[in-house]
Amino acid sequence: MKQEIERKFLVTGDSWRAAAGAGLPCWQGYLTSGSAEATVRVRLLGDKGFLTIKGPTKGISRPELEYEIPVGDVEYMLTYLCSGGIVAKMRYILNHNGLCWEIDEFIGDNEGLITAEIELDREGQPFEKPDWLGKEVSLDRRYTNAALAQNPFRNWFR
Repeated sequence: MKQEIERKFLVTGDSWRAAAGAGLPCWQGYLTSGSAEATVRVRLLGDKGFLTIKGPTKGISRPELEYEIPVGDVEYMLTYLCSGGIVAKMRYILNHNGLCWEIDEFIGDNEGLITAEIELDREGQPFEKPDWLGKEVSLDRRYTNAALAQNPFRNWFR
């Protein structure tokens, strides 16, 4: 089983855009979320579909299994089986000093939010922070995509 070790940050400014290239549209929904045991997500990323099962989070680590599935199955699940809202975003991949960053620019109900994630090999792994990184939100559960499906960013300031 794969262990996901991920840190998440808010993004400041637009200087990242020059190195990011074209983004991929992403729609994701949750079959289960908020459970202490597991979160089950379906995702359409570009022209590929995925089913992801994540175990309980401990710090910045959690077990994760991900499988490619037919796009038609993802579309059906997003339409009929997901609880909460659908999280829509553009995903950009950016390499910085040999490490891969995923930058998510949210649209729809989460418009205005831009986050950057980096997956690490171990929890204490050092990495250079690009100048466009803002506050770290790795441990703030509001910024998880599962939480954003239930309580979108647009509702935070009402």
